[in-house]
Amino acid sequence: FLSYLSACDRLLRQGYEEGLVDEAMEMFQFSESQAGEFLRLSEQFSDMGFQQDRIKEVLLVHGNRREQALEELVACAQ
Repeated sequence: FLSYLSACDRLLRQGYEEGLVDEAMEMFQFSESQAGEFLRLSEQFSDMGFQQDRIKEVLLVHGNRREQALEELVACAQ
């Protein structure tokens, strides 16, 4: 439990919002590295103008693989 709280705290200190951190940690079974990668990519794709619910879906489907997720986001946006 303490490791979970520490991981959440580290991600929060990186500037991610609490609700997203909690959700990411749960989605990736409390893996800080996978949750962190999800949050980083989610932020990048959001800055590109993609919708958060769609971003979440493609990142989960593609296992946080940036290129595949981005290809699908772009294809669906056309």
